[in-house]
Amino acid sequence: MTREGAAAQTVNILIVAQAGRLSYEAALFAASFKARGGTGFRLVVAEPAPGPLWPEHPGIRQPEIRTLLEELGAQIRPFESRHFGAAYPYGNKIEALEVLPEGEPFVFFDTDTLVLDRLDRVPFDFDRPTASLRREGTWPQIELYGPGYTQIWTSLYDRFGLDFASSLDLTQPDEYWQRYLYFNAGFFFYRCPRVFGQRFRDYALSVRDDPPPELACQSLDPWLDQVVLPLVIHGLGGGRDTLPAGLLDGEVTCHYRLLPLLYAREGDKVVDVLEEVAAPNRIKKVLKGHEPFKRMIYHGRGRKVRALFDRENLPRKEQAIRNRIKREGFWMR
Repeated sequence: MTREGAAAQTVNILIVAQAGRLSYEAALFAASFKARGGTGFRLVVAEPAPGPLWPEHPGIRQPEIRTLLEELGAQIRPFESRHFGAAYPYGNKIEALEVLPEGEPFVFFDTDTLVLDRLDRVPFDFDRPTASLRREGTWPQIELYGPGYTQIWTSLYDRFGLDFASSLDLTQPDEYWQRYLYFNAGFFFYRCPRVFGQRFRDYALSVRDDPPPELACQSLDPWLDQVVLPLVIHGLGGGRDTLPAGLLDGEVTCHYRLLPLLYAREGDKVVDVLEEVAAPNRIKKVLKGHEPFKRMIYHGRGRKVRALFDRENLPRKEQAIRNRIKREGFWMR
């Protein structure tokens, strides 16, 4: 189902708001979506409901954030944490898919994302899912005498009866991480949230509870979602090249991760959109409740971070950017 084929029905945009920073990020996402996102999309904010897997209330605690989200047109829907909860909060993006209607196309975004332009510019093919390619080779970490990339990834594809060879990028060298299908889970989409969510959940639980022997030296926390996401996407007929480059994580959306990183490395358009959508008083009153937003956006600390870096000559590794900001005393999260 292409974007044109889905035009007759609204596409659901899903984010997850959790207590603390993610609630404020959700409000900022909603403000940018309202201002820039265009038509034909419905914003759904999922929040984990209290339950035995959460020692404290995990949802949106501030009534002013809830009110603002609803004023911006978002629908807030709770979901039950049955498998992950506080032990693995990244599992929220897996379990939250249950709040969306079966058979309706969806796009999931992490809350630390800004909408920069109309989402209908993106030619989504909802039959061919993909996810963010803005990532580093964070997993697996190859041990000196342990299995290599091919052995590790083959064990996972074999576990679920998937064809490993067809997932490879043969333009990349053998045993180099980019040869293997690997995504950041900052966005993903498909034609049906129930189909995608069930497979995502089943694969994640299988790997978590009974990892293949080849994963004996590998950490799955926090990487579990990104380990199984390529398997889900490949198994559903998707891959790395189902969207034109430069739209999501580019001209249309920005997965900024944390505000110091946004100010350090993103283009002028991203900063301009951030400060524009955060400026109205009703939004400013809410976002100032989060200290990093208050200092970075409204007190000018973000602009000081920005002055530390040449966007045309940034450090290759994100950690180097973080370290520079920390040395200057400007780091906040």
